[in-house]
Amino acid sequence: MSMTPAQASKMTREICFLAPIIPVLVVEDAAQATGLAEALVAGGLPALEVTLRTPAALEAIRAMSKVPGSHVGAGTLITPADVRAAKQAGATFGVSPGATDALLAACEEENLPLLPGAATASEAMRLLARGYDMLKFFPAEASGGAPALKAISAPLPQINFCPTGGVTAENAESYLKLSNVVCAGGSWVAPQGLVSAGRWSEVEALARAASKLNLRA
Repeated sequence: MSMTPAQASKMTREICFLAPIIPVLVVEDAAQATGLAEALVAGGLPALEVTLRTPAALEAIRAMSKVPGSHVGAGTLITPADVRAAKQAGATFGVSPGATDALLAACEEENLPLLPGAATASEAMRLLARGYDMLKFFPAEASGGAPALKAISAPLPQINFCPTGGVTAENAESYLKLSNVVCAGGSWVAPQGLVSAGRWSEVEALARAASKLNLRA
């Protein structure tokens, strides 16, 4: 049986509440996936978004999904084919930069909870009308940043967000203090230089610092 949008949003919300930051990961080499996931989970960031931007992404999802304590999602879902491939690889949730009816339907049919993207009030309202009330605010900084997201909360207080896109260690708390933000997505916790060199203790340290960022600081 296909999940409903309300069920999908509930499951996605539970994942978003696991930690204040969801690492947004571009994995170039699947051989690094296990070590990367272990470091991030050990640092207190169990929800991981592996973007489908590299040939290694699906294999990375397969490897990371076997790491104890991890909740691995597939990012940059664009098409129904992406959804099916992500589910088969072991992803337990999906993330998209926007949302189409075809993408939403595919996620519901595959029982893959989705964090759909919205950058405007109209986009958020369309998703809310379908039953989605846990959304990705993307691209966050380019769309007005924390002030824009705060403004959206006034007329749409029933919607929660995970801002992603330009979120950094320096500005993350400006988002996390907002009443309509559950968590934020960021790539700074897994810089490519550290990942390529397998410097997992340093990645773990970055993750640990991010895990201590305060909501409503």
